[in-house]
Amino acid sequence: MVQTSQATLLAFWLTIIVAMALNIIPWPTPALYLAPDWVLLILIYWAFATPETAGVGTAWCVGLLVDVLTGQLLGQYALAYAVSVYICIQQHKRIRQFPIIQQSLSVCIILLIAQLLIFWVERVNGQAVPLYFWLPVLTGGLVWPVVLFLIRKIRLLSY
Repeated sequence: MVQTSQATLLAFWLTIIVAMALNIIPWPTPALYLAPDWVLLILIYWAFATPETAGVGTAWCVGLLVDVLTGQLLGQYALAYAVSVYICIQQHKRIRQFPIIQQSLSVCIILLIAQLLIFWVERVNGQAVPLYFWLPVLTGGLVWPVVLFLIRKIRLLSY
C-alpha cells in the first residue's frame, strides 16, 4: 500500500476546505446557477493525481460534510461523490494521459454522472429540478484546466 505524505494530506484537506468555502459563498444569482461543484472538482483532481489520498471512503465522508454544510438530504452528495471518485480511480491512469481538452470532456462526463445521481435523489424526494440544474456540469468542464493547473502547483509545492 502506498503511503501518502503528511504534506500531501495537508494540501488535500486545505483544498477541500477552500472548495467547501467556495460552495457556500453567497454568489449573485446568475453566478450561483453557473458555479460548478468545487468540492467534486477537487476530489476528481486528487483521485486522478494521487488515488491513495482521495479514496471512495474519503469522498463519502466529504460528501456527508457537504450535505450538512448545504442543508441537503443526508447522503445525497456522499453518494454522488463516492461514485464519481470510484470512476476516477478506476480510470485515472488512462485519463491522466489525455490532452487537456479530452480530460475536460472526461470530467464533464463524471460531473454529469454525479448530477444525475443528485437529480435522481431529489426527484425521489419529490423536489422539482429546474433546467439550470445542469449548468454546473458545463462550467465544471470549462474550469477544469484552471483547477488542474492551480491544484497541481499546490501539490508540487507540498513536496
